[in-house]
Order: sequence, then structure tokens, then C-alpha cells
Amino acid sequence: MRSVRPVRRALPQPVGNARLMARLQAKAEAMGLDLSAPLPERSEPVPALVAAQARIPAAFRDATAEHRGITAWVAQVAAAAVPPGSNDAGRRQITTGPSLLLLGPTGTGKTWQAYGAIRALTAAGLGVRWQATTAADLYARTRPREGMDPESLLQRTMRTPLLLLDDLGAARTTEWTEEITYRLVNWRYAHQLPTLITSNLAPARTPGMPPGQPVLRERLGDRVASRLAGMCAQIALTGPDRRRHQPA
Repeated sequence: MRSVRPVRRALPQPVGNARLMARLQAKAEAMGLDLSAPLPERSEPVPALVAAQARIPAAFRDATAEHRGITAWVAQVAAAAVPPGSNDAGRRQITTGPSLLLLGPTGTGKTWQAYGAIRALTAAGLGVRWQATTAADLYARTRPREGMDPESLLQRTMRTPLLLLDDLGAARTTEWTEEITYRLVNWRYAHQLPTLITSNLAPARTPGMPPGQPVLRERLGDRVASRLAGMCAQIALTGPDRRRHQPA
């Protein structure tokens, strides 16, 4: 009976020679990489501008900051950005900076310019934690109701590093809305948090203005108006209503 010789199976061999593998390992260690660590299951972070685009309303996703005063404000806020922390993906972070009050009639591009400023800051590679809301929506969300925590929402809005507060003065004013506005504006004034504010109303009454025409000082109260004057540079936008004059 013939004997069967056992089959010798070759042991697994490393790819490449030992010298090459040693060089690769040394290079990885010099770069701070651990080749034995498992790959992360999550994908790489989405670029800042792409992430911002997903949150910007569709009507403003192509917005650009064109006014010289607004581009100058963008430059000021960018210059005040601080070096990144350990969890900031290597991007300088917006923490403090000047604020801007955009004034003008309906349709002159205030909200467009404001979103353009946010897009410019994110496109510059800065870490921008931002929030946008109309004043009316803010009041609606922070109105006390069962099962909700409006105080927590107001605190997040107050403390967000960059805030767009749209259509200030457009909502009906009550003692409660005046207090919400005061708390928001006062916190951001005291902590020098950059804030973009738009309004259709003039900041204060001027000679020759019709008596029944509302102004921010009378609509929001002296406490808020004083702080807005102290924290915001003012830019007046003029021209026809762009929404009514768009090409067919």
C-alpha cells in the first residue's frame, strides 16, 4: 500500500520585504499614525461650506456678501477668530467679534447679504457654529407650553457663537417679547458675540418722519435700542424690492 506524504502548506508571507515594511512603519510613526489601530467607522467630516449649505434656506444658498461694509465686517470677524482647540478639526474658531445691523425697506437684500456673510466665513475655512432665526420664529419657539423647554432653546440661541436674527421689529410687541429680545441682545452685547441683525425699521425717529411710522427704539424699548447702538455697526440698504423685479 502506497504511503501518502503530507502536504506542506506555505505559511502566510508579508507583502513586500522586511526592510520596506520597516521603512513604512517608521514613516507612519513619524506622522503620528498607528497602523495597527482599526479604521474609524464614521466618514470624514463634511467640509464647512457644504455643511452650512445644508442648513441655509434654498432661496439663499447662492447668497453672496457684495456690500463693502458687509465684506469688511466678514474680514473683522475672521481676524478675531481664535486658534483651534483639540476637537476643532484644525480650523480657527469664531468666538467673539463685532455685530452688524442691516437696515432698509422690504426686498433690498438684507437677508441675502446676511447669509452671504455666513457663507463667506465658512468658505474661508473657519469653524463657524451659527444659528439663524427670524424674531417672530424665536418668540414662537420660546413661548411657554407643555412638554417643551423654551428656556433651554433661548439659552442656546443666546450663546451660539454667530447668530443671524432676521426681521427684528416685525413681530407684534408685548412685554414678554420685549423681555425675550432684551435677554438675547443683552447677553450677546455683554459677551461680544458676533450677531447679524436685519430690520425694516429705522433705528430711531428723525425729523419729518410720519408720526405713525414705527421705529426700532419705540418698538423694542430703550434698553434694547441702547445695546444695539453700542454693539452694532449700521448699514442701510436701499433700492427697489428685488423680489418684485426679478427677471421672468
